[in-house]
Amino acid sequence: MTTPTTTRSPAVTPSVPSLRLRPALDRPVPERPVLAVRTSPLPAVTLLGLSHRGLRDAEAAVHPVDRYAAAHLSALRAAAAVLACRARPAPTAGRRVRPTSAWVLLTAVAPELGEWADFFAAGARKRAAAEAGVPTAVTSREADDLIRDAQTFLHVVEDFLVGAHQYLLDGS
Repeated sequence: MTTPTTTRSPAVTPSVPSLRLRPALDRPVPERPVLAVRTSPLPAVTLLGLSHRGLRDAEAAVHPVDRYAAAHLSALRAAAAVLACRARPAPTAGRRVRPTSAWVLLTAVAPELGEWADFFAAGARKRAAAEAGVPTAVTSREADDLIRDAQTFLHVVEDFLVGAHQYLLDGS
């Protein structure tokens, strides 16, 4: 997923060892230029809006696989909002590295959300099966449970971002 203000999303940033993990509140003068410094709250706010819309889509979907996939994608967008505020890609010196899961990155940049990241990472294969249209991939109960969990996660992320990054969301 790409954000409107960058050419590379933190969600598809190279592997964790090559990341320059720098909390947004920790702003010493860098020796090298920091890539993807956010001067606008737009990426996070946009991703949170997409997450809310995805939850509405999940609630309106008829089939459990569609509800499950939409709810999981909604949670992924909420995680991407955190990454948009906290993750900073490190220079790769021209070498190609494998993409890292957004859930792995989330744990690295926001350890306090690690349990949520583990929970949603565990459901990634089911989401892939649901998106592939496997009708038995998830039950109606699993889809409904994931919608509730994604809603809770979205609220946790919003509280987290407001508490830790209010200046980014306010644009101050």
